[in-house]
Amino acid sequence: MAKKAKKQQQSGGTPATVALTTAGTTFTVHSYEHDPAHPSYGDEAAEAMGVSPDRVFKTLVADVDGQLTVAVVPVAGQLDLKALAAAVGGKRAAMADPALAERTTGYVRGGISPLGQRKKLRTVIDDTARRHDTICVSAGRRGLEVELAPGDLAALTEAVLAPVGRA
Repeated sequence: MAKKAKKQQQSGGTPATVALTTAGTTFTVHSYEHDPAHPSYGDEAAEAMGVSPDRVFKTLVADVDGQLTVAVVPVAGQLDLKALAAAVGGKRAAMADPALAERTTGYVRGGISPLGQRKKLRTVIDDTARRHDTICVSAGRRGLEVELAPGDLAALTEAVLAPVGRA
């Protein structure tokens, strides 16, 4: 049985929602009760909100040639590390150490948002985001997502849009 997601218009109080509110960006907060036993944070969010996994994007932190880089890709797929490196002019990419990603962004794994990070990291959004009027990304904690236009997300994060996801 799918959990019901609550829709809210208020900020929700995370650094991500504060950043959206401060920027005057239109967004919707979706909250749901996180199940620690669920095997996938992204799939759990899509199921709880009743949203296609193509529209729910996960935030991953990778190390590209020694520089932490954020990749925002659909939960329905995976990150293509070679494509990520190419998108930022790098040669090699690997997933970042989870503890380093948490310290650098200020968020916990499964709740890392591309918005409102402690240290602003270069960001690449998978170009499939353009196919949707709105997408959902983490709002900064497990069980909390924000829905916004992909163009707004790209503008706020100064992101590059590139084909970095794969099925």
